[in-house]
Amino acid sequence: MKRNRPSYRGLPSARGRYAAAGWLATSAISAPRLADAEPQQNALLPAGVQAAHIGQLWNLTLVVCTIVFAAVLLATLVALMRSRRDNAVAAPDLDSLTRPERRTRRVVAAASIVSVVALCGLIVADVLTDRALSKLPVDNPVRIDMTGQQWWWQVQYPAGQDMAGFATANELHIPVGHPVIVSLKAGDVIHSFWVPSLHGKKDMLPGITTSIVFRADKPGVYRGQCAEFCGAQHALMAVLVIAEPPERYDAWLRQQAQPARAPLDATAQHGRDVFEKSACAGCHTVRGTSASGTLAPDLTHLMSRQTIAAGVLANTPGNLAAWIRDPHAWKPGVTMPAVPLSDSDLQAVVTWLATLQ
Repeated sequence: MKRNRPSYRGLPSARGRYAAAGWLATSAISAPRLADAEPQQNALLPAGVQAAHIGQLWNLTLVVCTIVFAAVLLATLVALMRSRRDNAVAAPDLDSLTRPERRTRRVVAAASIVSVVALCGLIVADVLTDRALSKLPVDNPVRIDMTGQQWWWQVQYPAGQDMAGFATANELHIPVGHPVIVSLKAGDVIHSFWVPSLHGKKDMLPGITTSIVFRADKPGVYRGQCAEFCGAQHALMAVLVIAEPPERYDAWLRQQAQPARAPLDATAQHGRDVFEKSACAGCHTVRGTSASGTLAPDLTHLMSRQTIAAGVLANTPGNLAAWIRDPHAWKPGVTMPAVPLSDSDLQAVVTWLATLQ
């Protein structure tokens, strides 16, 4: 199977960097529609109350800064128009050193006072926004644990009264209209969780647990990104927040809590056997099998996710086979090694993984 991929291994070459940059640019423009809408990563399109407060603060800051910028440009233009136009050999005009310019001093003093008042106003608005965010009600919240890794997101849903806990990767499902408390950790270096349509940035620090509270008021798929440089593939560390009506969210929880179903044919059975006997089982978990690794994403319901490799590739059998064969061609430096499988074994593994819905 032919595929287009960067022509580099290990550290990217100049050609590989250009190819990756082009891929990122075109993917941002022509990304496939997810959940009937392209994933939003836009701070100017708030989808929750927290993001709305931050958006209002941004609008106020933009207006104030635009007025100040326009006033400075206007003052500069007036000064240039009123300046004397002498020739190059004429003596400079030094009258201002001996003749007080009271009007100019009054204008400068007034402008300074207005600037200080505007800056103080922005500080007050910032503090009020922060207080408003901290006072939002958090009744019966959904609690989720998230750990930032190089370069993917581990998402852990705790056990409920009638449901076992489970882990997924690179997707955060939440119910619309319910407050969500996400506990944030870093498994290696500093990361930063940022879904601009729902809230601001929140750092994830090794050895320290922080949290972020938000609420999605509109169903949809909202794209997030690590906002703190965390290594070579920092730019390829996306996360999707999928906000669903509560009944669909509950159904998703029940489905994800179940173990992987047994293979239905000989090819899928062979694929599971190959997976369990290879290095894959040492890093990945598939509940219902002997694979119980904790270093890499849980694959129990892999095919229910929209992307693989933290947003690098759409989750299709073809892309999955390409990723298993040579992950470094798509994400140089990733900790997942290339798995040396024969073509028949690789096809069997992909066939089995495709059943993990």
